[in-house]
Amino acid sequence: MNILVANLGSTSFKYRLFDLPERVGEAGAEQELARGGVERIGAAESRVYATIGGRGIEAVMPVPDHAVALQAALEQLTAAGGPLASVDDVAAVGFKAVHGGRAGGVVRVSADVLAAMEEMAAVAPAHNPPYVRAMRLLGERMPGVPLIAAFETGFHATIPDRNALYAVPTEWVDKHLVRRWGFHGASHRFVAGRLEALVPAGRRAISCHLGGSSSVCWIRDGESVGTSMGMSPQSGLPQNNRAGDFDPFALLHVATQTGRGFEELLAELSGKAGLAGMSGTSGDMRDLEEAAAAGSERARTAIDVYVASIRHWLGAGIVELGGLDAIGFAGGIGENSPLTRAAVVAGLTDLGIAIDPAKNAARDGGERPIHAASSRVAIWVIPTNEELIVARQARDLLAAERETAHGRGA
Repeated sequence: MNILVANLGSTSFKYRLFDLPERVGEAGAEQELARGGVERIGAAESRVYATIGGRGIEAVMPVPDHAVALQAALEQLTAAGGPLASVDDVAAVGFKAVHGGRAGGVVRVSADVLAAMEEMAAVAPAHNPPYVRAMRLLGERMPGVPLIAAFETGFHATIPDRNALYAVPTEWVDKHLVRRWGFHGASHRFVAGRLEALVPAGRRAISCHLGGSSSVCWIRDGESVGTSMGMSPQSGLPQNNRAGDFDPFALLHVATQTGRGFEELLAELSGKAGLAGMSGTSGDMRDLEEAAAAGSERARTAIDVYVASIRHWLGAGIVELGGLDAIGFAGGIGENSPLTRAAVVAGLTDLGIAIDPAKNAARDGGERPIHAASSRVAIWVIPTNEELIVARQARDLLAAERETAHGRGA
């Protein structure tokens, strides 16, 4: 079964095409057949590119919207030598959707789902609007292809109220859906699954998805029981250019002191803050580590604040879980920054958490253990695969629909 997984930006479209067995447990390997995308959607000329079987393909053409972007990608995939004979070979397009609010889990894209996403656009302004526009266009222009949204919040539906609710009036929760929703669900789900396989006796795990956008997730028996991100992807740990957790009354204070408007300050908190705002230069950890090594105190402080926040959530997770069996590091920073990984677990040997400096420093890439022989807690670097999770979820939804239709027919 061929599933195309779409990752959308306001002017970009990236995808991966997977061939999966039709049901979990069926014979056959999961294969990535192709990956590619479109850059500068809406410009006079857009770059349409793909990698198929190790072979690169590229074209330049006008791509006015995301529907045309998908059509251009499908033309490359169905051309001579491509992995698809025709568009009909695509069983579904799966979306790594961010915030559905009252629409969660894995669902067919419908008018109700789009309305639910629009309802949460204010707390996911960089994600929901482009997804809604693209989904609506694709639904209109390609009605024969099932569109499936796999929401990032879905993995966190198992979080108990004690870890999900803010101390706000109940009306805010019931009417306005104010709660800790959590994000990076596909990545945390992937890490949870890999740690279950790698540490079979481990029931208590913490997933650290660290990158341009970062979050920590506490996992018991493969399920999320707590996470650092809250109502919006702007919250939790300091991000590349987003502040993370922030006292709302500080915003009122700055507005009063400066006379600046609420919307302007929110835009600064979500676009010019975070590691970039603290360092004054870049939010990229590679740049920050280089600047700190060269003597930049602002870069060193930004790194320290970031690590301290991760450690805060790591410690809280250990208490919530009643101990710890495994830690997984994923994401661009989690997979590629030995300095960050070492700093996160520094000084925790009394808790049974010890890293092997040589294993941690090795840059051979790939999934690998980095804990010391003396460590009671397994520590793994796990290159995440969010797109594969979305493809599996889309496949499973289609299988469930077929089973339901078969049952009704019987």
